[in-house]
Amino acid sequence: MFAPRASDNTVMREMDLLVRGLLTDPHAVLGPHPVPRPGKGTVIRAFDRSAEAMTVLESGVAATRHEMSPVALHGVQGLFEARIPGRKPPVAYLLETRRHGGVELREDPYRFSPTLGEIDLHLLGEGSHRELYHKMGAHRLTHEGVDGFAFAVWAPSALSVSLVGDFNGWDELRHPMRAMGASGVWELFIPGLPPGQLYKFHVRGRDGRTSDKTDPFAFAMERRPNTASVTCDLDQYRWNDAAWMTQRAEGDTYSLPMSVYEVHLGSWRRVTAEGNRWLTYAELGDQLVPYVRDLGYTHVQLLPPQEHPFDGSWGYQVTGYFAPTSRHGTPDQFRELVDRFHQAGIGVLIDWVPAHFPGDAHALARFDGTCLYEHEDPRQGYHPDWDTLIFNYGRNEVRNFLMASALFWLDQYHVDGLRVDAVSSMLYRDYSRKAGEWIPNAHGGRENLEAIDFLRRLNAMVYERHAGVITIAEESTSWPSVSRPVHAGGLGFGYKWNMGWMHDILEYFGKDPIHRKHYQGNLTFALLYAFSESFVLALSHDEVVHGKGSLLGRMPGDPWRKFANLRALYGYQYAQPGKKLLFMGGEFGQRGEWNHDEQIEWHLLGDERHLGLLQLVRDLNRVYRAERSLFEIDHQHEGFEWIDFSDAESSIVSFIRKGRQPGDHLVCVFNFTPVPREGYRVGVPEQRHYGELINTDSRQYGGSDVGNPGGVAALPEPSHGRPFSLTLRLPPLSALYLKPE
Repeated sequence: MFAPRASDNTVMREMDLLVRGLLTDPHAVLGPHPVPRPGKGTVIRAFDRSAEAMTVLESGVAATRHEMSPVALHGVQGLFEARIPGRKPPVAYLLETRRHGGVELREDPYRFSPTLGEIDLHLLGEGSHRELYHKMGAHRLTHEGVDGFAFAVWAPSALSVSLVGDFNGWDELRHPMRAMGASGVWELFIPGLPPGQLYKFHVRGRDGRTSDKTDPFAFAMERRPNTASVTCDLDQYRWNDAAWMTQRAEGDTYSLPMSVYEVHLGSWRRVTAEGNRWLTYAELGDQLVPYVRDLGYTHVQLLPPQEHPFDGSWGYQVTGYFAPTSRHGTPDQFRELVDRFHQAGIGVLIDWVPAHFPGDAHALARFDGTCLYEHEDPRQGYHPDWDTLIFNYGRNEVRNFLMASALFWLDQYHVDGLRVDAVSSMLYRDYSRKAGEWIPNAHGGRENLEAIDFLRRLNAMVYERHAGVITIAEESTSWPSVSRPVHAGGLGFGYKWNMGWMHDILEYFGKDPIHRKHYQGNLTFALLYAFSESFVLALSHDEVVHGKGSLLGRMPGDPWRKFANLRALYGYQYAQPGKKLLFMGGEFGQRGEWNHDEQIEWHLLGDERHLGLLQLVRDLNRVYRAERSLFEIDHQHEGFEWIDFSDAESSIVSFIRKGRQPGDHLVCVFNFTPVPREGYRVGVPEQRHYGELINTDSRQYGGSDVGNPGGVAALPEPSHGRPFSLTLRLPPLSALYLKPE
């Protein structure tokens, strides 16, 4: 047994810290080191509590064996040392470990230099590392000629951090990590480690408490309820969407159609015959992609596909900011799903949640024993609405983490846009708080200046790096210039959900038609501000949960009127300025409120009324994509012109949608009562024949088939300030689109 000399006292003190899990630089003790006395060679140390004996196999012309001697240290087992005379580091070698009757031959992690450089650490510290996800977390690479995984984690207040996993029996002392100076980053290279290994970071906080934490940058995670991270190689998938990516980069989303089908992957469809299980990513590619394409949508939007522990959060309480949920398969299988959408000509938007995160003990909360990602003061760091924690946007490394996550999904998964959730809660320090429950900013105001700065930086970076990609804000207040560029004083988003329109229009359609004349302003008010932002008109998942019922269920009247109202609502949505979004199930008139644990009500397609509604949505998408007047100048007042919004007594509105080319226009007329209107005059700009493109009361959609078959010729009879007019037969509870021929 090795007996220490006086000159080895420093080493012994460090080894004492090592075996107690408190050494911040294990590489200073473990691995190869020159013997301090001249000509004495190299000493190699290793620590493995499960080892019965260890041997150094020195590489060379022929392997040379050096039996390692146990180190006596307070009865601690597993410390070994071997001295190689006459050799100076670096020395290439393998460690042979005998345990439980077996023998393992492996590389020594502690003979390798750091995989992170000073520039990486500097950029992280100032919050400007644009390739951060390439450095933090777990990365398969070849380091100093050896394949393995490099691990790095930010935990500045930790006393120590070690790597635990299947590969070391979850022994927190087997693989201690090295602190990289004052950066707060800990790193370790594990040679020979393959993909598919479970791991966590064992963190000893400043208070001495320990916890096993999921990797904040994990590319893959276990399926809930398990919480380990999984080593993953993201360099193997080969994309087949080059044509889509080229087209996307060359396009201008503002002047292109955008009709979005919003989907929760876990409940779009289930395999009921197999215990109501989720579809795999491959099955979603087989079923969801052709379904969305058949209906004519331009985009699909996924409720957060990132890993999350609680099904009931629908993905909005994220613990894996870089990991697609394992509920449906692997990261590469999710890539293939995106790829298949692109090959079908469909863009993929994802919900992304930088506003809050859950307090699960295995994730970001109190990551290093302190409020590292969140604020310490609950008046800044806690969301009362969702029982979640708020990111500290004023901390450089936290901003860099979130921006790296956003770029990761754009870079690595080719997603076409980020819909940023709960932006309103980020903008205001007093969001959903009473007096005394929030802290004013440095100027005494309620604005969250750090969050505003973060959002502007984020949007500027996304649009700078990815041509054709979009960001969308779910923002429900009157905050100005949400969708205006940062250089023009805006927040820099490409689009904003029009929450006011959604509220007003659903309130209107919830009224019995006899009362709608008193609520005409609900139909028209949104046009007062429609061009102040670039809006998305969303009928989203939020409108079919929490006791609100389904869209069909919210329509008044008997079944016939419910369907007619819903058809008219969709007709009005598609004719209005702004991009479109509809949550799954709405396309065929789901009757029950959405339940995330069950598939949507596919059996309803056995009913002709539901099939008719589905056909209408298909035709609305077809007409919307074909008629440039409905999208070409969507966000400018030149693309819209009222004909008449004052006929409240009849609950009728009419307007013109216009394209860039002269004469390119549609006339849109809406009757929101169940009373057909005979001989209804509408002023039009040109003396031409107008044919019906859409009549939501058509028999093929389940309507009464009242309308204007064959179209109507405009006559030189002035009306509504125009030289010509149409005399129309308006169907009950209907939308008409009329196109000049």
